[in-house]
Amino acid sequence: MRRICAVNRIVGQVSDTLLRRLALASIIANVGIVVTGGAVRLTASGLGCPTWPRCTDDSYVTTPEMGVYGVIEFGNRMLTFAVGLIALATLLAVLAHRPRRRGLVPLAVAVFLGIPAQAVIGGITVLTNLNPWVVGLHFLASMAVIAAAYALWRRIGDPDGPTVATVPTPLRTLARITTGVSVAVLVIGTWVTGSGPHAGDHGAARNGLDPESISQVHADAVFLLIGLSVALIFAFRAVGAQRATRAAIVLIAVELGQGVIGFVQYFTHVPALLVGAHMLGSCLVLLATLSVQWSTRERRPVTRASQATPADAATPVPVTA
Repeated sequence: MRRICAVNRIVGQVSDTLLRRLALASIIANVGIVVTGGAVRLTASGLGCPTWPRCTDDSYVTTPEMGVYGVIEFGNRMLTFAVGLIALATLLAVLAHRPRRRGLVPLAVAVFLGIPAQAVIGGITVLTNLNPWVVGLHFLASMAVIAAAYALWRRIGDPDGPTVATVPTPLRTLARITTGVSVAVLVIGTWVTGSGPHAGDHGAARNGLDPESISQVHADAVFLLIGLSVALIFAFRAVGAQRATRAAIVLIAVELGQGVIGFVQYFTHVPALLVGAHMLGSCLVLLATLSVQWSTRERRPVTRASQATPADAATPVPVTA
């Protein structure tokens, strides 16, 4: 009987390891498709396949007459299937895991369904001749899928007990505000992109915003984000929250690197290579921001749930979010 229990524990540990690896693969794949999607836009291949879901009116695949632009656009579409297969494998692994961890199912479903939803938005961008607002929505949809994949990855590594705070309430509020500003920076960044020269096709429209003015708004939001991040470092350190402090330090490092790329690309007239690096940096900023948010709380094992006792503000207390 003891041997059977030991085997079951080993199987459970292996399954958790497999789940975590699949979820990590999903994060990497979704970041990768953001970068390849940027390559489509930066090479002016956005209408390489001029219609959707077919590549042409008569073919689902690219044709020789469409040249390299068709190959690039069609290749990015094919990557969507690869990303979807990883998400499907993750979902099936979550459903097959025993005992069933119900907290993982909604996140795995969200990642899986988010991929076809993102693909549909991508199709709409083609059908609207790369409308810059739809292109921006396409990018933000990818960010939402990445966020869900990250949440799934972190949740797999957590126990299934109650959630408790690891920092005082004011600092959790500050972390939420920082997360909100980080999201705002991403949104405004899509407006900057929509006003700039890399439209995805030489004939695609721009959003009509003044590039210099909207770039300044974006820069102001970035400065605010960096300021909040620095404040988090000192605040977390003051209450002895080491894990949260490390996460905030990583965030500020990523933000500074992303900021340097952003300034260099602006003053060098947005070369395509730096724009692509900036898109990758956007994904990393999002992931680092989520890491900070996650570090402000933790889950306790079920067997210890009754031992978690709320105390003063500096002591972990139960949270509902």
